[in-house]
Amino acid sequence: METEIIKKMKKVISTQKAPKTIGPYSQAILSGNTLYCSGQIAINPKTGELVLSSISEETHQILRNILEVLKASGMGFSNVVKCSIFMKNMGQYSEINDVYASYFSENPPAREAVEVSDLPKNVNVEISVIAVK
Repeated sequence: METEIIKKMKKVISTQKAPKTIGPYSQAILSGNTLYCSGQIAINPKTGELVLSSISEETHQILRNILEVLKASGMGFSNVVKCSIFMKNMGQYSEINDVYASYFSENPPAREAVEVSDLPKNVNVEISVIAVK
């Protein structure tokens, strides 16, 4: 009974158009009308390779990955209410922010951006979002 209730409250969202997870977690979980997206890094889902040519290209790839997860749940960037940005170098904040702003030009979500000492696969930035239908 409890398992059935949890299944109704927790729907796993997955798409082949975003990178496969690299650990024991889901790309996203839909609970009610709220989508909790796991952090995305700049893996090209077609090749499985990291996109690290520049911090701008890395950020674009991350946001394209996030968009595909949002689309898999019938949402888009306009549904995002909260973003978390983790970066290894606060000196890259301006470049990351410029790319980010191009995806959230109108009514941007709440957000934090923090510097961290390390990220999975030694990437420079990771972004997670929460969205609401």
